[in-house]
Order: sequence, then structure tokens, then C-alpha cells
Amino acid sequence: MSKRNLEDTIQPEAADKRAKTEKDKVVLAYSGGLDTSVILVWLVEKGFDVICFCANVGQGEEDFEAIKAKALNCGASKVHVEDLRREFVTDFIYPAIKSNAIYEGRYLLGTSIARPCIAKAQVRVATAEGAKYLAHGATGKGNDQVRFEMCAIALDATLKTIAPWRDTEFLEKFKGRTDLLAYAAAHNIPVDATPKAPYSLDANLFHTSYESGMLENPMTPPIKEMFRMTVDPEDAPTTPTLLRIDFEHGIPIRVINRSTGETFTDPLESFIHLNDVAGRNGVGRVDLVENRFVGIKSRGVYETPAGTVLRAAHMDLEGITMDREVMRIREMLSQEFARLCYNGFWYAPEMELVMHSVDFSQRQVTGGVELKLYKGNVIVLGRESPCALYSADLASMDIEDGGRGLEYNPTDAQGFIRINAVRLRANRILRNHTDASSSSSAGSV
Repeated sequence: MSKRNLEDTIQPEAADKRAKTEKDKVVLAYSGGLDTSVILVWLVEKGFDVICFCANVGQGEEDFEAIKAKALNCGASKVHVEDLRREFVTDFIYPAIKSNAIYEGRYLLGTSIARPCIAKAQVRVATAEGAKYLAHGATGKGNDQVRFEMCAIALDATLKTIAPWRDTEFLEKFKGRTDLLAYAAAHNIPVDATPKAPYSLDANLFHTSYESGMLENPMTPPIKEMFRMTVDPEDAPTTPTLLRIDFEHGIPIRVINRSTGETFTDPLESFIHLNDVAGRNGVGRVDLVENRFVGIKSRGVYETPAGTVLRAAHMDLEGITMDREVMRIREMLSQEFARLCYNGFWYAPEMELVMHSVDFSQRQVTGGVELKLYKGNVIVLGRESPCALYSADLASMDIEDGGRGLEYNPTDAQGFIRINAVRLRANRILRNHTDASSSSSAGSV
């Protein structure tokens, strides 16, 4: 960033010729870690009134009181801690489950889905505090910078974003972890004494992701002790866990643990329970190389226990309730949902269109699915629905007609095959003619 851009973007509006009685406010997405703590102090030195925002999206055993105290000690004027877990489940995870969203066929979008939830709450805080700026600690090579900023712009285009890891002055000052630690020591910023893991992780209620460090070598397998949400499938119990999940219009409304007799209807409690039982059965691990929106290939290892179970159950229920052609279109919508979510367009008009279309497709996706979790596997045992389009009589090889008043004559299949084969027959005849002509020409030469 040039000096002019630095003055325009980073420094408070000192260019205003009016006398300033207050500092410009910036709402910093704050985790309490080394990076965001250094950014907090750096912004204070720049003359900002820094308000920290901490989002609880179920990232684990976080001590938010300690994080709040640390932020205040580092110079924050206020700290907002918001429990977003319920909102995260109902307004972000469940829409993804409804759409069967999966990026590049394997990634269930755990980090991608959390970012618009966090961004929305950060913008809420900025509006309440009258702040003109947002700030985050996302790196200049990752997807999160795009997601946070695209979401913020879509929600409030008047807010400006400060991204220190893209700022020339900041980058010149902090070339790596050694510089960050030296700055922390000089400014009395408490630093976690725990040795740094040979990888980075990002956790929320939906998943835990691992990348960087040792994982940058795509041939290096993840170490066993790395995983937080799931046991190794080889170490999972030899007795399976039996579940029933009920859906209404594509949304999970009830989880019944057949093995324990427990029933959960609250969305947050249901999701937490599924994370627990699926994790104990080693369900939901994936190791892949994906394509980041910024054009870089990245290796990631993910744990998504509850999400894996819910997606399997939901897709199975769609099979018995959804029309074939509706499913074909919904599959295209699923890919578009995943692409838009991954790339940071959650609040874009095209995503709104996709969500409304998915909602329409889910009108009949109501019923229950029986499941077995066993050593990393999600096994569907059965499904039922009051909206089922499946007819045992129609599908039966032992009943000649459709049964139940459904008209079906097997002899009609002859005409069906003949009509659908017209283009295939024509293609083969014309190809044979062309091949014969080509051979004749070659022989005359």
C-alpha cells in the first residue's frame, strides 16, 4: 500500500479541517491471539478508538472473560462478546444442509459458513457504536479477507475495512512471528507460552480446519493427536450408535438417539449432541487440496462430524420425497450455493435467489431417517415420509401394473426405448456412412 493509501485508509480522518473532539472508532474482530493483539495495539498507536468484537461460534473452550480482560489491557476502549452459536446453526448451517452444499465435491464449508455469521455481528456492533471502520487479522493470501470484506460491504457499504496484513507499513514492520513476538514484548502484550503447533487451526461449532506448517506438504499425513472433534475411526467403539433424524421442509427438527433413548428438539442442543456422538464414532474427517478463490491451491484437513451426518440423512430423505427433475435442478443450485458461500458472496442477490429456490425445492422434504454411526461411517438404515413419492407397488417386479391406481403398462417401455434411441440410431448410421466415405477416399489416394 502506498503512503497516500496508508493515509487515506489507515489513519483517522486527520485531513478533515474541522476540529476533532473524538477519535475515529474501529471495530476489530479479536480472537485474543498474538496477531490480533498486536493489531489492536498497532491501531491504538495509529490514533484509533479500538472496540474489540469477539464472536462465540462454538470454537471450543474459550475463556471469553480472559480474552476481554486482555483486550482492555492492550488498549481497547470496549469489548463486545456475542454468543452466536444458535444463530450460526439456524441461519447459516441449516441453510447449507438444506442445499446439500459441498465445495469441490468434498469440503462442507465449515469456515466459509462461519464468516458471514461473524461479519454480520461485527457490522451490528459497528452500527451500534457509530464506528466508521472495521478491522480483521486475515492474511493477504487466504479466502477470509475476501469473505469478511465482501459481507461487510453488502451489509453496510459506508464502512471501511482496515486489513493490516495487506498494509505495506505493517508488512515492513512485521515480517514474521519473531517480529510479532518482539513487538508484544516491547508493549507488554501477554503471549501464550504454549509451544506453537506445527499447523494452524480454525474451529467453530460446525467444524475444525487444519492447514499450513507441516500440512503444506501434501504428502505429509496429519498426526493423530491433531484432531479435536473426532476420534480415529480405528479407535472408535465397536458398538454402533443408532440415530433417527426428523426433518420438516428440509430442516432438522428432532434428533433421537436410539442407543441412549435421548431426544433433542432444540437446534443448538441437537447439533451439539450430533457433534458428540458422530465425533466419538470417528465420523466426518476429510483431507484434501482445494482451490482458493484468490487463485491458490491449498491443502486442508477438516473435521465436520454433525454436518456429515445431517447431510447424509437429508440427501437420503430427498431421495424419497423429491421429484427427479426438481432434484436435478436442486443439484445445480447446491453447487452454486457452495461456490457463492466459499467465495464470500453470502449476502449477494444471486445467493438470495439460490436460497429462495432451494427453499421451494424443500416443501415436501419432510420425514425421518434412521442411521447407524460406526467407525467413521454413516449408514442409512431406513427412511419414511408422509410426502413420499416412492411407491412399492410401482417399483415392484412382482406387480405388473402400477398398483394403487397408478397406471403403468410394461409394454409401453418398448415405445419409450424406441423414441429415446432415435438420436442414437441416427448417430450410429451417419457415423458409419462418414467412416465408410473416409476409408474410400483414403484408398483412392
